[in-house]
Amino acid sequence: MNQPIQSNACEPNESVTPDAILQLGFAFWGSKTLLSAVELGLFTLLADGPLTAEAVTARLSLHPRGVRDFLDALVALGQLERGENLYANAPAAAVFLDRRRPTYVGGILEMANARLYPFWGALTEGLRSGVPQNETKEGRDLFDEIYRDPAILGEFLKAMSGLSLGAANAIAGKFPWTDYKTFADIGTAQGALPVTLSRAHPHLGGIGFDLPVVRAHFEAYVAQYGLAERLSFRAGDFFADPLPAADVLIMGHILHDWGLDKKRMLIRKAYEALPFGGALIIYDSVIDDERRRNAFGLLMSLNMLIETREGFDFTGADCMAWFKEAGFVETRVEPLVGPDSMVIGIK
Repeated sequence: MNQPIQSNACEPNESVTPDAILQLGFAFWGSKTLLSAVELGLFTLLADGPLTAEAVTARLSLHPRGVRDFLDALVALGQLERGENLYANAPAAAVFLDRRRPTYVGGILEMANARLYPFWGALTEGLRSGVPQNETKEGRDLFDEIYRDPAILGEFLKAMSGLSLGAANAIAGKFPWTDYKTFADIGTAQGALPVTLSRAHPHLGGIGFDLPVVRAHFEAYVAQYGLAERLSFRAGDFFADPLPAADVLIMGHILHDWGLDKKRMLIRKAYEALPFGGALIIYDSVIDDERRRNAFGLLMSLNMLIETREGFDFTGADCMAWFKEAGFVETRVEPLVGPDSMVIGIK
């Protein structure tokens, strides 16, 4: 017989405080401060050198009332450094939040600011209704909205690059690429993953597979790195068209967009496209099997509630079970960076 969970609640004491509750409850303050800084281009401005609060006010056309609090809050949040009234980027911000650097991850933060921040205000409604809280409330489709508008598409593809760069570098180092010659990145966006793999492993040739409208973005991004001879674009719809033939197929931050039937279908299509001995890599914010530790993965799954009709994130055990259903003979999960892990299946 199941025993009821006993509450540990009692009178407050020195070891039980509301600090963590309040910190979490007001976490959106710090989040929006960072997102606004990215939107304003603050970190790109400071990449040219430290500035006073007065100079930042003038250069970014801000009202002076809130600037010092804004900048000092970013110091307290670890994104800026301050010395003798001059503000400078903290080391991580200098690397990852300067728009002119190839390591820029702010694209995903720009999307979070412009799209996700207002939509998440309706999370309670989403939990009650089980339906998305984005453009679909007005009868529009998320991906139709993104792909029909060139400006929105460009920002979305940059966001996907920002989201994928850390994982791409980890995959380049952790997967045994010496055993393979070709790969195809399914849903490639700008091609951040193919570029990262090709720069790390000169023997590899790769394909970026995505909808036709993405071609120009992919080819421009690849050309920046002089990799046009080794990386090519293949236009297609991964639901309607066959997947490219390659030794390794990769799906990054894709599977969680869809319901269980479509997840299984994509894995099955990958299995059918691979040669014997070939590999499928799926990387996402894979939730830990006990669903206790990877808070980002669990929150990302809530984001799928906000953004999609059926999507959800999953555990490594879930994904390996789908792999085995499709016929993969060997499966494993490997951590990458931050909340991301890759699930590998060998045919």
